[in-house]
Amino acid sequence: MPIETIRVKNYRLFQDMSVTHLPNMAVLLGANGSGKSTFFDIFSFLQETLENNVRSALQRRGGFREVVTRGHETESIQFEIQLRMEITGRNRLVTYVLTIGQDGNRPVVEREILRYKRGTSGSPFHFLDFSRGKGYAITNEEDFHKTDGELLREDQTLDSPDLLAIKGLGQFRRFKAANAFRSLIENWHVSDFHISAARNKVDAGVAEHLSRHGDNLALVAQHLHENHPDIFALILSKMRDRVPGVERVEAASTSDGYVVLRFQDGRFQDPFSSRFVSDGTIKMFAYLVLLHDPKPHPLMAIEEPENQLYPQLLLELAEEFRSYAQRGGQAFISTHSPDFLNGVRLEEIFLLRKQNGVSSMARLADSSLLTSLVKVGDLPGAMWKQGLFDGIAP
Repeated sequence: MPIETIRVKNYRLFQDMSVTHLPNMAVLLGANGSGKSTFFDIFSFLQETLENNVRSALQRRGGFREVVTRGHETESIQFEIQLRMEITGRNRLVTYVLTIGQDGNRPVVEREILRYKRGTSGSPFHFLDFSRGKGYAITNEEDFHKTDGELLREDQTLDSPDLLAIKGLGQFRRFKAANAFRSLIENWHVSDFHISAARNKVDAGVAEHLSRHGDNLALVAQHLHENHPDIFALILSKMRDRVPGVERVEAASTSDGYVVLRFQDGRFQDPFSSRFVSDGTIKMFAYLVLLHDPKPHPLMAIEEPENQLYPQLLLELAEEFRSYAQRGGQAFISTHSPDFLNGVRLEEIFLLRKQNGVSSMARLADSSLLTSLVKVGDLPGAMWKQGLFDGIAP
């Protein structure tokens, strides 16, 4: 269910940003302050509005006036996302539009639309359409043979005008498009990985997917070891190849009800607690656990994965991200590393440039010069260091 198009208006640095034909793996480059973190925050913001409401998501970022693009405080914030997803057994090109404004000093959902074409031709049909807490959703979407007038509209009023309709209606299966889209957003993984959190012991329990901060790493490792031993064995094999001395990793239960990670160095008899291994070792293990998840997230976003890792490992890491994306989990990555970029294809690279206080996004493969240089063997990271990427510094 990859995102194909993103359009953003008046969200921080993105006064009017549009990018189309996004690949399953997209790598973002840009100078500091050019908008890479803002791009990732789009997905965090949408997740938080779904989990709570628009007001709380804005408050976490300082309020509407701190989030809206400077000089456009009287205008609305708008997100438009177009993606492929299965609804009622058919693969659809779905468009979701969310417009946020203010009513006095109170943020409100000015418009929320979920639309897609019922057939191969014609205009997209609105299967969900809400404004300021009131609207409708279609309940018999599978009846594609019916005319527009025969589709069943159910009018609804939400508890508050700052709530998303996909939050309220998406919990009910009769609203199939809202239900599918809500589930999609809930399963996005926007990483904010903290090595210190990943080192900690955790209460015994069950966790199938790595959390945003990585604080359940030991539980996910235990789950893979017990339920997916072939995947866990592959992770250990890659750890042995990439981290000198690591022979085994285990998630061990303690007598006081915790689970801790332990790393076995082949030169020593007893394993080490994760508190005593390097940052790079913890991070590499966490990435391997995340990227070998048996059920990939529909979208994964990670900033600067090269930090704490040896440069020679980055080509392999780039290939791991691509493999993850090919299994069904779209990957958005930002980087400041030419070494990592050497493992990335030109059509996967996007540049963020900031001019006059606002940022735009462009595809490197649209440059005929860069495309011709790659064809004769030049690597993207090397071209970046030579200053061939106009508008950003390496």
